[in-house]
Amino acid sequence: MNRDLLRETLRDLAATLAAALLVTAAALVGAAIKREHDVLHVGWPPLYANWMPHIGPGTPAAVAVAVAVVAYGPLLAARLPWRALLVTAWGTATAWTFSLALIDGWHRGIARRLTTSYEYLQVIDRFDDIPGTLRDFTHHILIGSPDHWPAHVAGHPPGATLTFVLLDRIGLGGGAWAGVWCIAVGAAASTAILVTVRALAGETLARRAAPFLVLAPAAVWAGASADGYFAAVAAWAVAFLALAVTGHRPRATGLASGLLLGLTVYLSYGLTLYAVIAGGVLLLGSRRLRPLPYVLAGAIVVPAVFTLLGFDWWEAYRLLVERYHEGAGGFRPYSYWVWANLACTVLVVGPATVAGLRRAGSAPVRKGFRDCLRPPADTDSRTDTASNQAPAPSPSPSLESRLALLLLAALLALLIADLSGMSKAETERIWLPFAVWLLAAGAFLPRPRAWLTAQAALALLLNHLLLTGW
Repeated sequence: MNRDLLRETLRDLAATLAAALLVTAAALVGAAIKREHDVLHVGWPPLYANWMPHIGPGTPAAVAVAVAVVAYGPLLAARLPWRALLVTAWGTATAWTFSLALIDGWHRGIARRLTTSYEYLQVIDRFDDIPGTLRDFTHHILIGSPDHWPAHVAGHPPGATLTFVLLDRIGLGGGAWAGVWCIAVGAAASTAILVTVRALAGETLARRAAPFLVLAPAAVWAGASADGYFAAVAAWAVAFLALAVTGHRPRATGLASGLLLGLTVYLSYGLTLYAVIAGGVLLLGSRRLRPLPYVLAGAIVVPAVFTLLGFDWWEAYRLLVERYHEGAGGFRPYSYWVWANLACTVLVVGPATVAGLRRAGSAPVRKGFRDCLRPPADTDSRTDTASNQAPAPSPSPSLESRLALLLLAALLALLIADLSGMSKAETERIWLPFAVWLLAAGAFLPRPRAWLTAQAALALLLNHLLLTGW
């Protein structure tokens, strides 16, 4: 190992050690707070979980998927035709998330996740008259209101609950179908991020990122969480925007991006912060203005429909803030969670992402910032995506800088959510739509198999030692 490589490796390890110390501090301080006066309202701080070592039917499958991705993931990511890589990434991410969920068993891990007293499926029958329910939605947000909504229904715009209402209407009702939907759709976030990275920073970096997007500790909470589904919708909104601003059928992709962006803010109020990520994409696009009319046209569709049906997004959000402080948000200490949330994020994204983010801010990457706003050189919409040629081994500094800026936009959105005080605890689930973008930082890492092993080990330990609440 040459001196420069050794120095960079030691810096990577130092970054991961610092992150581990942050998690340790959050655990120790959280445990002390719980002993003195339990205002955290979590079982195993900083995570919303309880200590419960266990194995389940998903254990052998999860280990098998992890071994397969570590052994063959980097090679397949380099050699598969592009379209085949996208399908393989989605399929593998789905298998990984399913197997982790099944460590808790079919009923506890999937079928019952979305049927608890906090969840969306508790109110399916109250949406028999959808327009009437939407007009009346804000009257049931506050805890003191008659027949107040469960926590997750009150805490999200009705687009979230309507997803499960519509699944029920087409014959896919119940917790099992809802869980399968969230896992299968949520796993598609990985392919959306691959499409985005390829469009903005080139195919080489996208291929390098693929195994890290698939074998993510975040999958522990994505399976069967509605936030995993939200993450996929939002990620595809950004992916279509990235295609639009780089000249890939800008009318169609711009319109698709707008439609999904409009839907995104009616799935979760907090995902309005995706404007930061979308802004980063616009900054990196070579044709920033051309698709904007189509994006804007698409973006008004979903809000217009909900508004015409009688739902007032702004009034609902105002009431949600009040409801948030009526519940756990009112007594959970901001002074703890403003940094403990970041410890949660470390566990969601894993040590490889921490090391990758360190490299994304390194001097060689920073030197490429002056050229990074030019169109990426190794991406062309006319390229044969069925090519079986492995990508070039070393992308240019400007391409690495473009990926670094995309990661910075996602990190900035996450930090704004943290400072807002509207995310105190449970961010391992709530921040999934932001955290999944950070996983692409694995593209900066040499020796990917070692880092993938660390990612898999963390996910397996978390899912086998803790019973997560979501």
